[in-house]
Amino acid sequence: MPELPEVEVTRRGLLPHLPGRKIIAVSWSNKRLRTPIPRKLLRESIAGRQVRTVDRRAKYLLVRMEDGSVLVLHLGMTGKIGLFPGNTPRARHDHLRLLLDNRMEMRFNDSRRFGSILVWPAENAGKLEERFNRGKGIEPFSAEFTGTTLQGLAARRRQPVKSFLMDSRLVAGIGNIYANEILFAAGIFPETPVDTITDAEWQAIALESRDILSRAIKAGGSTISDFVGSSGSPGYFQLQLKVYGRGELACKQCGTPVEKRKTGGRATFFCPRCQPE
Repeated sequence: MPELPEVEVTRRGLLPHLPGRKIIAVSWSNKRLRTPIPRKLLRESIAGRQVRTVDRRAKYLLVRMEDGSVLVLHLGMTGKIGLFPGNTPRARHDHLRLLLDNRMEMRFNDSRRFGSILVWPAENAGKLEERFNRGKGIEPFSAEFTGTTLQGLAARRRQPVKSFLMDSRLVAGIGNIYANEILFAAGIFPETPVDTITDAEWQAIALESRDILSRAIKAGGSTISDFVGSSGSPGYFQLQLKVYGRGELACKQCGTPVEKRKTGGRATFFCPRCQPE
């Protein structure tokens, strides 16, 4: 599933091309995604509007229009967004197409259809975004993302630290790949209960989160399945992964075989020497 770095790479790829452009036509498939495609709202609030900018919140892309309307896209597990000449033949899993006034077309393709398309009309976009944000955790690149803040969020909780980092109501955008890598870099066993983690360890988690996510963005994200950015180029951070997907292989840091187990139903990878229980 695309995580924060992959979504941010897509956002940055779109920024040189969308702002200032008018959407002259909107079309969609007849397939249902995670939620029904809001056809009426796309016609009324997106078609004919000029794009102001593209933002990201957690794992969502927010395409903001000049009049205040917002197109909200979630890539799901296999979603990707690309820009193509308008006469390019439609691909099988293209579920949303925005034709721009320069005859280029932004396309949202999602083979497994776990992504979503939402529209916030201008007249109530502010209230809808406020409600949306209440259900999302703190952003790893925000000023409030510190060891102290994380420790405060973890107070009176007993869940494993890996599950804590992946809880989108607490921390925005960190999924399975990067939670594994962050905890390896911080030297913390993934199933450590959050109420036993020290001040110094929380600070290490905060610092390593920013570092690893920044490096992943710079590398274009991780191509674990079929993620590509808006340019169609794959990411290469998977070449830098230290533990994720490396079960039974030698730890790159100490040579001990990397172990794999399930935590909260998700695959967890760790080095038993570098991240002792």
